[in-house]
Amino acid sequence: MLEKLMPRSDEFFNDFDQQAQATLEGTRLLRELLNDLTDAAAKVKRIKEVEHLGDEITHKAFERLHKQFITPFDRAEIHRLLSRIDDVLDLADGASERILLYEVTDVPQEARELGRVLHASALKMQEAVAALRTIKKPQGILTACVEINRLENEADHLLRSGLAKLFKSGADPLTVIKWKEIYELLESATDRCEDVANVIEGVVLEHS
Repeated sequence: MLEKLMPRSDEFFNDFDQQAQATLEGTRLLRELLNDLTDAAAKVKRIKEVEHLGDEITHKAFERLHKQFITPFDRAEIHRLLSRIDDVLDLADGASERILLYEVTDVPQEARELGRVLHASALKMQEAVAALRTIKKPQGILTACVEINRLENEADHLLRSGLAKLFKSGADPLTVIKWKEIYELLESATDRCEDVANVIEGVVLEHS
């Protein structure tokens, strides 16, 4: 194997870990915001700070990818993995920004549930990313990826049911437009978690 082909340096794995940890923290903060809008501005600011940290990690990792000759696995896969993890945090930040900008005062239950599912997906993503350092037990990595896929399906259902209730609620058109966008950002973030899982599954299945 893959372990024999990997360079001694853990730099890329450190990048993946740091990205995943930042994303997990960002989704945790977003879940808290969705559950309690108290001090929303401060909470959104904190999410933005975490998103900036994630961008810094991603930028440094891309620089390393262009400079380092030996990489732990295919460069295109590394680039995709870095980009998709970064996307999750960007979308979480985008959802939190809308909540503040749109002066949301009441959060529908489906939005809270989407926040819960997104955070759960980020947790499983973090577990799968951390396990990339070794593929001696690939089943654990693949199990985490399967759970991410299940959570993405749950998010799809929550999006559909949330939008259906929204359209039937009799809410004013602006409220409908605001929440439709927030719902879609939350669900898209779970899609990106699934993209991360797909990249990881491909790496594991190819090299284990």
